Amino acid sequence: MKVMVAVKRVVDYNVKVRVKSDNTGVDIANVKMSMNPFDEIAIEEAVRLKEKGVATEVIAVSCGVTQCQETLRTAMAIGADRAILVDTTVELQPLAVAKLLKALMDKEQPGLVILGKQAIDDDCNQTGQMLAALADLPQATFASKVEVSDGKAVVTREVDGGLEVLSLGLPAIITTDLRLNEPRYVTLPNIMKAKKKQLDIYKPEDLGVDVSPHIKTIKVVEPPKRSAGIKVPDVAALVDKLKNEAKVI
Repeated sequence: MKVMVAVKRVVDYNVKVRVKSDNTGVDIANVKMSMNPFDEIAIEEAVRLKEKGVATEVIAVSCGVTQCQETLRTAMAIGADRAILVDTTVELQPLAVAKLLKALMDKEQPGLVILGKQAIDDDCNQTGQMLAALADLPQATFASKVEVSDGKAVVTREVDGGLEVLSLGLPAIITTDLRLNEPRYVTLPNIMKAKKKQLDIYKPEDLGVDVSPHIKTIKVVEPPKRSAGIKVPDVAALVDKLKNEAKVI
């Protein structure tokens, strides 16, 4: 069984994000970029499935600029067998990424597709669900445990009320949550091996997908600075401030 994993290149989670002076977006010039943490968990889970003998091949996929090759090399250093880059400079929105992944699914015919539940840059949490809809496949989001056997995936997922267990027929789409696993440390020998692994590059038009954005970002601004807290003498004063100053009641 092939397992396809989508990975995204984002601003490293340790970096303090800064907005451009013209408010057109986030400044990524000379900023450290890395793999989206949820996608790293997805790759780790796919590699573990291969180590258990459940999966035969792990394919890492990324959509974006040429520098995404670095992210794919990291995925292959973790243990992916090969990688595919859909090279484009267009700002990709979740629906466009889902369409590209669907086209690659038609090409590769994976038995399982694993994605991070969301990216830490846009926090959309949409691509996995959109891909499942486009491919008309069962899905399990926010997975904290995955077991695959006998053509089925049993997924424990995190919901508001606790945990929910789903049984999915394969092929299926799974999105990962933080508690699913802890990605392994990438060693230097594996980084060197990753440089020799196969990396195929396509353009969106090669896959017959229109990635034109449907949503336009008008303005990006930093959130307002939080003011210092204050102490109030009694409940009446608290209610008065909530009502007349904060205007939340």
